[in-house]
Amino acid sequence: MKKIVIDPITRIEGHLRAEVEVDDDGVVQEAYVSGGLFRGIEIILKGRDPRDAGLLAGRICGVCTNSHFRAAVSSVEDAYSLELPKNAEIIRDLMAMALFIQDHVVHFYHLHSLDFVDVTSALQADAKMTSKEAHKYSDQPFRNSNSHYETTIKKLQNFVDAGKLGPFSNGYWGHSDYRLTPEQNLIMISHYLEALKFQTKISKAVAIFGGKTPHPQSIVVGGVTSVADMLNPQRLNDYLFVIKEAKEFIDRAYLPDAKLLAIAYRDEIKAGLGRANGNFMSVGGYEFDEDKKLFCSGIIYNHDFDNIQEFDESKITEEIDRAWYKVNGKAREDALGYKGQAEDNEVCYTDLNEDGSLKTAKNDDKYSWIKAPRYNAKVMETGPLARVLISYKKDNRLIKSFVDEFLEDTGLELIDLSTTVGRNAARAIETGYICEYIFKLVSRLIQNVKYYDTETWTRYDFEKLEKDTKGRAFFEVPRGTLSHFVSIKNQKIENFSVIAPTTWNATPKNFDGVRGAYEEALIGIKIEDSSKPLEVLRVLHSFDPCLACAVHIVDTKGKELSRYKIKSL
Repeated sequence: MKKIVIDPITRIEGHLRAEVEVDDDGVVQEAYVSGGLFRGIEIILKGRDPRDAGLLAGRICGVCTNSHFRAAVSSVEDAYSLELPKNAEIIRDLMAMALFIQDHVVHFYHLHSLDFVDVTSALQADAKMTSKEAHKYSDQPFRNSNSHYETTIKKLQNFVDAGKLGPFSNGYWGHSDYRLTPEQNLIMISHYLEALKFQTKISKAVAIFGGKTPHPQSIVVGGVTSVADMLNPQRLNDYLFVIKEAKEFIDRAYLPDAKLLAIAYRDEIKAGLGRANGNFMSVGGYEFDEDKKLFCSGIIYNHDFDNIQEFDESKITEEIDRAWYKVNGKAREDALGYKGQAEDNEVCYTDLNEDGSLKTAKNDDKYSWIKAPRYNAKVMETGPLARVLISYKKDNRLIKSFVDEFLEDTGLELIDLSTTVGRNAARAIETGYICEYIFKLVSRLIQNVKYYDTETWTRYDFEKLEKDTKGRAFFEVPRGTLSHFVSIKNQKIENFSVIAPTTWNATPKNFDGVRGAYEEALIGIKIEDSSKPLEVLRVLHSFDPCLACAVHIVDTKGKELSRYKIKSL
């Protein structure tokens, strides 16, 4: 048995390490995925005014800022039983939907596509043949002229000639597992470059109601401060214009490219490569009509799509058997405070083996800073794939046609989405129907204003609110299910806990040895070249890891790291 170590996994947010054990044929038999850095946001929140929770929790991640900001504020609102004005909910949803669109496009092109796209091969493409190839996946391909493709080839050649490949450097170019033709590679690289412009434009949609992005600042306990933006027709038009441009890119570039990839890697999809445990979770949400939500909630066990269970938050636990923590004098099963809210856990770091590998020989070896959340004692996969599967099988009419069209165009079945390439397909499908229905949210907001409903904040007297209380918030965010838990004592935050999507997906094993979604998805894949483990990167990147979100507990003893003195001018 041979061990392959990749540390760090790049093109993600945070520090991720993977160790896989392969047999003589290069097939993965065991995997250990580890979060390699911890942070202290939850500790920083202690003793703070609950109304400041969003501003601090939003700093958990530089990508998921809006998601954590909103979840933290919502957990405080839940603690105080504050009911929000409808306009505030809509504005928060509009910010969230724009973030979904941006996040999914950035993930596909800039964080993941180079696992499938051979950049050097694109230099051999024929511009005319590329234009014809693009029409196989879209009736109106995005920027599909011969001159555009010729310009793209020249840009790539200039990068190569100058020796400054930038984002294209250090790739496994020429790897035997790249499947795309030179023309298909050129299509993808063209859209990769266009997506760089796209992400700057779509960010404006978040900033219109958020004040800025990343780290928007318009969400406050009780509502939002974006009153002037809501009442200004020009600001609403600016938002709509950005979304219309985004929809064009999604429909003519992103979705067709996802189909291109699914067709090219059909054999791997049918072989089930990258398939995890088959347990999926979604909490649903984003109401756009009185009785309709963008996502459905539910639980799927063992890929049994026809038997979806209702989500029950009381079944969530968080374990630390093989994470670098120990419970402070409490039994492991008593480590949960409030519906999943873990109390302080002391850091319990164990050194690596002498060769630098993780300690994993025994089933009680600790090897990750990531804790192990469980639902009904089961490992869960969360994210776009879970949302698509659950919403589709619960007959959500918003998504059904998008899924059916994609499956028909690619010749795939629903089970095929539960694979490495399938996760990308689910993410693209989700982006497509978000772009379709986001306009309905804007229409609701306009209708409210038209009929003189301009409320964006619920008035409250903080001094008269409960002194001691608890709250929680559950949201579906781009990477999956996010939950924030807050405990308030004497009007100060006593304890704060976060279970992020990547915490669910990147969970380490427990004493029972059950693998997390990342680890299970790696089992059975064949690594052609141990010096270029492209196959491992593909699987892990398909989940869109965000380790900054997954790990954020620091030594509770408050060790001083350094001290600074600022001189006044």
